[in-house]
Amino acid sequence: MMRVADTVTSLQTPEGIEFVLHPAGLPVRACAWAIDGLIQGALLFAIVIVSGLMNWVLGIWFLLIMVFVLDWFYHTLFEVFNKGQSPGKRIMGVLVVCGNGSPVNPGASFLRNLLRFADTFLFLYLIAFLCMLVSPGFRRLGDWVADTMVVYSAAARSPLRRMPWLVDFPKVFPTRKLNHEEKQAILMFASRYPLLGKARADEIAQIWTGDDSDEASAYLLGIAHNLDGGVSSVPSGRELAP
Repeated sequence: MMRVADTVTSLQTPEGIEFVLHPAGLPVRACAWAIDGLIQGALLFAIVIVSGLMNWVLGIWFLLIMVFVLDWFYHTLFEVFNKGQSPGKRIMGVLVVCGNGSPVNPGASFLRNLLRFADTFLFLYLIAFLCMLVSPGFRRLGDWVADTMVVYSAAARSPLRRMPWLVDFPKVFPTRKLNHEEKQAILMFASRYPLLGKARADEIAQIWTGDDSDEASAYLLGIAHNLDGGVSSVPSGRELAP
């Protein structure tokens, strides 16, 4: 069996149906947080302008109330009413779900965001960083307590949308049926191909396939190209290493 090269979380429903979640790591979540921070800053600026145009007393109360709502409920409202995605998360292709893979509920969303103050107790989200570093699902403290997880959305997990280089490799149909984990590993390998370079990619592919030729990576990339559901596949006599 080919080894899975990426962090995934397998879950099983009470009906015995297994599905896989792909937890989002620190870099993409940091980008989502930064985008949301910019949006919150823009909203705060607009609130200050509106408050300044109001009566002095009413303006101060309006400002305080809106700052409180923006600070404590921005993420919760978006996560509950926008399918687990704040604007930043939506742009980065991630969303919040419950630990069992179900859509996040209001209580869990409020709790995970309430505990942001604990994650930020030390400078620059140090507690959140340490929690995500040791957690297999990249969970920060709020996620642990609320039993939530930030995962990639289905659209973001469509690797072929991000791998235009696959068109340079003829589609290949393996001689045996691949299981879900093997397919995911091949697609993740293909997504990293430009970063690996051909020499390193061939080295990894040779271990996975048991093929010592220089075309081992091309074989896996051909399978990845075929996994988009195309029908112009060509048969191959090679098999993946058991």
